[in-house]
Amino acid sequence: MSQKKRVLFLCVANSSRSQMAEALLRHTDSEHFEVYSAGSAPTEVDTRARNALEQLGVPTDGLYSKSIEQVAGEPFDYVITLCDKSALECQALPGAGEYIAWNFEDPATSSQKDAYRKTLHEIHERIKMFVLIKSKPAKEASTLHAMSPTEVFKCLAEETRARIALLVTLEQELCVCELTSALEEAQPKISRHLALLRGCGLLEDRRNGQWVYYRLHPQLPEWVTDILKQALDNNAEWLRQDVQRLWQMRDRPGRKPACD
Repeated sequence: MSQKKRVLFLCVANSSRSQMAEALLRHTDSEHFEVYSAGSAPTEVDTRARNALEQLGVPTDGLYSKSIEQVAGEPFDYVITLCDKSALECQALPGAGEYIAWNFEDPATSSQKDAYRKTLHEIHERIKMFVLIKSKPAKEASTLHAMSPTEVFKCLAEETRARIALLVTLEQELCVCELTSALEEAQPKISRHLALLRGCGLLEDRRNGQWVYYRLHPQLPEWVTDILKQALDNNAEWLRQDVQRLWQMRDRPGRKPACD
């Protein structure tokens, strides 16, 4: 058996999001990953986070809040931050491999109903994609398009637009700079495709300060969003390099969540 990849999830308090991610990845694929979490200002595991995990059937034994200093001397293949603040506050760890920046709303400060369950679901979806991309070797190019998303919609009958739609489905919303980094395409080309996707009703934009973010249109028919999610789940190889470039992007713009 090959050696397990070591993963460290970082958040500020190491109380909710990073604890959820640690428990979820350990529960999802302990065969390939050895999982830890820590925080820049650790407190204690939030009871509401623990309850949400247990309701999903995910074991919470052994979860406790730890400081970054407690793991600073250990080697990690992946260091994943769970919020913009932790990405800014957490210094580079000696011996760390790949840094990945994720961002999820803090359920402790959210006014949404079932905030902990919602955050857990969002992290779970990201964990499943992480496992698909990182635990399996890359396949031959001839197998990547077994279920090509470009066959689904006339609006997506161009590869760049198909990739944009699936990346937005994965990340919930993205700005032009994030897409240019992920797809390695020029800004004018990305903007042109975004305008076409918005024009056909697939995407909606919103402004947050100097940034414009794109997300799936909230009034899309359920069958459209279902197809996009199924295409995403079944085309991890097709998106592998795009997702890795996006997650490795430094200085991703911060954002306030869109109003529902």
